[in-house]
Amino acid sequence: MTLFRLNERRDLNLENPGVPLSAVATADWLFGGRRSVAGVDVTETSALGSSAVYRGVSLISGVAAALPLNTVKTGSFDKVASILVGNEHPEMTSLEFWRLSYVHRLLWGNFYAQKIYDIGGQLRWLYPISPDRVKVARIKPSAGNPGGKLFTVRDDAGQVHVRTSRDIFHIPGLGYDGVTGVSPIRIMATTVGFGMAAEEYGARLFANGTMLSGVLQTEQRLDPDQADALKKRWREKLTGLQNAHDVAILDSGAKFSPMTMPNVDAQFVESRQFQVSELTRFLGVPPFLMFEMQKSTSWGTGLEQQATGWVIFDLHPNWLAPTEARVTKELTQPGVSASYDVRGLMRGDSKARAEYFTAMWNTGAFSSNDIRRVEGEPPIEGGDVYHTPLNMAPAPKSADTQPVTDNPEPDPEGADE
Repeated sequence: MTLFRLNERRDLNLENPGVPLSAVATADWLFGGRRSVAGVDVTETSALGSSAVYRGVSLISGVAAALPLNTVKTGSFDKVASILVGNEHPEMTSLEFWRLSYVHRLLWGNFYAQKIYDIGGQLRWLYPISPDRVKVARIKPSAGNPGGKLFTVRDDAGQVHVRTSRDIFHIPGLGYDGVTGVSPIRIMATTVGFGMAAEEYGARLFANGTMLSGVLQTEQRLDPDQADALKKRWREKLTGLQNAHDVAILDSGAKFSPMTMPNVDAQFVESRQFQVSELTRFLGVPPFLMFEMQKSTSWGTGLEQQATGWVIFDLHPNWLAPTEARVTKELTQPGVSASYDVRGLMRGDSKARAEYFTAMWNTGAFSSNDIRRVEGEPPIEGGDVYHTPLNMAPAPKSADTQPVTDNPEPDPEGADE
């Protein structure tokens, strides 16, 4: 069986449903990417030249891949050993494999891997495939292909292989047709291109622009030697910290005219900051995680709340949960689910954790070993006992149970006696 390497030459395709089949899209495809309004060609790989894109992609992929991916019995927390999950590739570590999967989804919107079976027909390995080598189509479902997906994969030699979901492990990103995900880079190509154009403009400005501090003007024409002497005298006698607030004496009608950077040139810095804000919105990352602190609080509690909100509202539903669902559907046996352990990301500071664990232990919800497990500590003997307060009694089991009152009704028969 032919194996597909990750990143040789790019055999581009129009499999992305976000690209219309038009003359413009075809030109974009032929030239290897999409030309942004800013005039910069933006591709899935060149976009990493943007510091904001690189930071966002590395942050999401790194955090997600570093989380423990456990296989547990469905509906419980009992871990189940898995042959594949945790050992997906014969050479790559599990972290490297899943980090690459998130990078592909963040750049191309899809992750593909070839399934490798052993002699007994057991799924044994997953080999990642660069998304630009794959085209996806949908045909009428059949017994051999119940999902109806067809993957056309181009290998290193240029040969095309048609595969089904039995041979290809596919995690689609955000999409609209249920077949593939849309490339995030193509969606935000204008924003990325604008930021890359601003970076190039800034580099050209400082490399080729007129960055003089001022001009010395005279009423007479100076030869090169006289001009150099005047400039040398100005630098030695009238510039530098030792000459601060000194008085300049100019003869021969010479005068100094300071020069400043025009506002239109200085505003490119502000435009770059704006592009970072736009990309944080596209990627769903809090600004402080992109090192953009101008509009963010720098206090610990505020940052903790933002980080927790990022995990709850973006990282888990948009990136972790789709991976869990796809791994559960295709890579685990029935009755076993894949689940990321995000408790490490949700932990507060030591004081908040102590208060939380105390409350959970006092109500009998956590045992000592439960707490130690969350904190990454080994269990202790006798630590699996759950304790409850002695002054608490169980609630009545039925509505017919009569409550005990301080002033019971007198017994009529006893009153007659």
